[in-house]
Amino acid sequence: MIIEDIRKDLFALQDVPYRDFQVKLFPGCDTARFIGVRTPALRSLAKEYGKREDVDVFLTNLPHAYFDEDQLHAFLLETVRDFDRCMDAVEAFLPYVDNWATCDQLSPKVFRRDKARLLERIKVWLKSDRTYTVRFAVGMLMQHFLDSDFDPAYPEMVARIRSDEYYVNMMTAWYFATALAKQWDAALPYLQERRLEPWTHNKAIQKSVESRRITAEQKEYLRSLKVKM
Repeated sequence: MIIEDIRKDLFALQDVPYRDFQVKLFPGCDTARFIGVRTPALRSLAKEYGKREDVDVFLTNLPHAYFDEDQLHAFLLETVRDFDRCMDAVEAFLPYVDNWATCDQLSPKVFRRDKARLLERIKVWLKSDRTYTVRFAVGMLMQHFLDSDFDPAYPEMVARIRSDEYYVNMMTAWYFATALAKQWDAALPYLQERRLEPWTHNKAIQKSVESRRITAEQKEYLRSLKVKM
């Protein structure tokens, strides 16, 4: 059965020192959930298992027992070529995403094919009360809607977010730092007008200043916009 096959393969690929390193990145998480499989190995497994006819047995067996299974799940969704099937699978999986790594690794390639429909789902996800569903929504806006598909309405959607969750606010800051690199004129007013929460505002500036994608002059100006906490 595929669930047993996957678990057997994961433990065969276990790297204990790597597991011990990973655990430190997730304070408060149950350390027993970590096997310790490196990302390249997980991606290789996803390519292999993505070809199996019974892969949906694993994808619908939620919640998974191990963090590494969650990571594999995210990579398996990258192999799904049908938009509707992939979207349904993402919707089913999101309630069980409980950490930043799985959230950020979840990036289905098929979503590029129908950005209009993706955008409609993003609008729904942004209203979720689940931390990582909101983080995922902002990540999708950052990944798919800051280039040729950009619209000034999108940063407005992100700026409206108000959350006490560190991982939501960090993604919001990351979004605006990326927006400053790609859509400077549209993103800058959100900082000039103090449209973000103070912590998020300053973090967006910090991440921008650390970036190589904006000029020294732009960085100097952004530093002048920092707010006192």
